[in-house]
Amino acid sequence: MIAMGAHVDATDPIAEATARGAQLSQFFLGNPQGWKGPQVAYAGGAAALRADAAAAGVALYVHAPYVLNVASTNNRIRIPSRQHLQKQLTAAAEIGAAGVIVHGGHLGAGEDPEIGFTNWFKAVDGLDIAVPLLIENTAGGSNAMARHLERVDRLWAAIGASANADRVGFCLDTCHAHAGGNELMGLVDRIKAITGRVDLIHANDSRDPFDSGADRHANWGAGQCDPEGIADVLRSADAPVVIETPGGVDDHVKDLTWLADRL
Repeated sequence: MIAMGAHVDATDPIAEATARGAQLSQFFLGNPQGWKGPQVAYAGGAAALRADAAAAGVALYVHAPYVLNVASTNNRIRIPSRQHLQKQLTAAAEIGAAGVIVHGGHLGAGEDPEIGFTNWFKAVDGLDIAVPLLIENTAGGSNAMARHLERVDRLWAAIGASANADRVGFCLDTCHAHAGGNELMGLVDRIKAITGRVDLIHANDSRDPFDSGADRHANWGAGQCDPEGIADVLRSADAPVVIETPGGVDDHVKDLTWLADRL
């Protein structure tokens, strides 16, 4: 059985998983739009969360803040991004997380993408990666590091030169893929041909049309992703699934059921 769950509030991710009949939870360790943290909100702290999640059979995933961009040419963004990503990885290890997800990042218009790939290599090479670091594809931007597969290929080639390369995996977001101009049918095989792996699926429907560049998630059946394509993604990846769709428990249960029916 494929483990499924949702992105939830960090206060009690175990209870959130239980309420959804889920086997995993993903959450932020702090403000996703800020540089403070990471902070473990769970009563009893990191050690208690690790022990209680293990006892409940709930896998934990940490999503790094959106503001991180280790590819950036701006020292005031790139250097703090590396430092904060290390803090996220360390905190994730303390709670026994299965991985840390981080967006691929981007450069400014007209900047040489090779600089971004080199910056990613330097970041990976300098990190202590105690839990898998999962790079997520993104939906928009003409100079993104992980929107199009050609860029993912170049990014993986750069990272592959690091001794830490085997600690870096891939998180496939279906909304981002659709909005980024990547057909879902057969996508997992195309990605595995580049990365050798797909470690986690962010199974989100897309509010907007194919190749729109818009990162706007929708509940399943209400958006514009190809249902047959998402079924192919789920079966081909055979990886844990996280939904990041709107709403609370009831909406998430409906979305998880919709996905399970496709399997």
